[in-house]
Amino acid sequence: MARHLITSALPYINGIKHLGNMVGSMLPADVYARYLRQRGHDVLYICATDEHGTPAELAAKEQGLPVAEFCAQAHDAQKAVYDGFALAFDYFGRSSSPQNVEITQHFARRLNENGFIEERAIRQVYSPTDGRFLPDRYVEGTCPHCGYDKARGDQCENCTRVLDPTDLIDPRSAISGSTDLEVRETKHLFLLQSKLQHEVEEWVAAHEQEWPQLAASIARKWLTEGLHDRAITRDLDWGVPVPADTWPELAAEGKVFYVWFDAPIEYIGATKEWSDAAPAGETRDWKSWWYEADTGENPVRYTEFMAKDNVPFHTVMFPATELGVREPWKKVDYVKAFNWLTYYGGKFSTSQKRGVFTDQALDVLPADYWRYFLIANAPESDDSSFTWEHFTATVNKDLADTLGNFVNRVLSFSRKRFGDEVPAGGEPGEAETKLGGQIAELLAEYESQMEALQFRKAAAALRALWSAGNSYLEEKAPWLAIKTDKDAAALTLRTAMNLIHLYAVVSAPLIPSVSAAMRAAFTLPDDTATWITPDEAKSLTALPAGVPFTVPPVLFAKLTDEDLAAYKERFGGEEG
Repeated sequence: MARHLITSALPYINGIKHLGNMVGSMLPADVYARYLRQRGHDVLYICATDEHGTPAELAAKEQGLPVAEFCAQAHDAQKAVYDGFALAFDYFGRSSSPQNVEITQHFARRLNENGFIEERAIRQVYSPTDGRFLPDRYVEGTCPHCGYDKARGDQCENCTRVLDPTDLIDPRSAISGSTDLEVRETKHLFLLQSKLQHEVEEWVAAHEQEWPQLAASIARKWLTEGLHDRAITRDLDWGVPVPADTWPELAAEGKVFYVWFDAPIEYIGATKEWSDAAPAGETRDWKSWWYEADTGENPVRYTEFMAKDNVPFHTVMFPATELGVREPWKKVDYVKAFNWLTYYGGKFSTSQKRGVFTDQALDVLPADYWRYFLIANAPESDDSSFTWEHFTATVNKDLADTLGNFVNRVLSFSRKRFGDEVPAGGEPGEAETKLGGQIAELLAEYESQMEALQFRKAAAALRALWSAGNSYLEEKAPWLAIKTDKDAAALTLRTAMNLIHLYAVVSAPLIPSVSAAMRAAFTLPDDTATWITPDEAKSLTALPAGVPFTVPPVLFAKLTDEDLAAYKERFGGEEG
């Protein structure tokens, strides 16, 4: 079986993420990783918190904490939420790890040796009061375009215009509030992306035909506009230090690498973290996943998941870095990019607390409700809008009625009429043969869409599998058949229980907790199936007569009008 390396865009350390962040990277990556593992592939799913940069320092300052302590606490808080969503990372690391420091500094040295880093003098805002140069976000003031008085030196959050600190009216330090600011000359390292333009173009051209249109078009747009040399250092207290053995003067000044440079390298760093964290007696070879000279005869297929705003960093900038290092580091094979999930047509906003955040979601309902809804409505071809009306309708129709009610009515009726074991009944007939063929076709469609990373279509195929069971049950009507032909009713129920077992196995990538509950309903000692193929599904006989079963609690609660009203009152339900 193939080896699959999977990464999702690193969630920034500053605050709990919202549902748009979840569906734009981590959740679909988890669904895909779970699916591949169930199919028997060797999978490594890596993610981490992105911990460097100005917002981390500012957030720590607001909370009165040292930035290292703030990031450690925020990492644990985020990880707890992702555990709650049942995200099965092989490792969830931290970009502030010693491993990322080591590898980032190695990349910088190699880029410098190869002539792709240059030291340049630039003019930057300096605060005598604070005794330091101020990065863009450390300068606040009034936006010259819209008059917003809390605009930052890189962008106005109100009108979204990109700014330079010197554009601001009445600029002040975000650290001390001082308006005593000067513009002084300082030195920074620049990555000469312009010298790598042709190589990046060739690399993108070799891969973009396979990528989704969204990812390919964004990469091509950036290349058409031309790659510019970009500063890769900042004047911050928190970050990967510039190595003193290569740039002693800059190191002495306390320069650190800019977050956009070190964050993608953390995919590699986190894999080394995973390797270094191996239990005693277990060996994990991180380089075999990332260093193509070490992959041997079993190459790695690398798939990245991200929202569209992260595409340039992963399809152009980080590949430029990897190419410039002149070492055989693994580059991405497939970029799965997503559009935005909006909240009633408006953007989720961490800073404005607009929309549903992942910790709040888990307070409202268990993870599987959210996992299914988000995947079934993933913003793949276009932006999609979250509304409580749509969420409630989807939960009630797909999860509560189509799946949950099917499981409950089959098991409850069978226990009432035949006891606590799968009934025997007669031999499968024409209806069962027809059903087996239909299930095989739908399962093949589900597999096909999962392989193609088409998540909405995969969820639709899974929903169709669930619907097929309901149609079969309505057609056979065992509650009527039992009055005249007990064996026929028993056959129908046994077949339906085999469907429940099949649903339990193949639904697990999307709804792992409920799938486990469905599977646990049957006491089947030899139940080692990790997947059920379309051919295996045709017979619907994996669950034989005589197997003990229990009726699980309600799998999905139906949501009421009162629930809907309460959600809208708590979170808002207005058009954005």
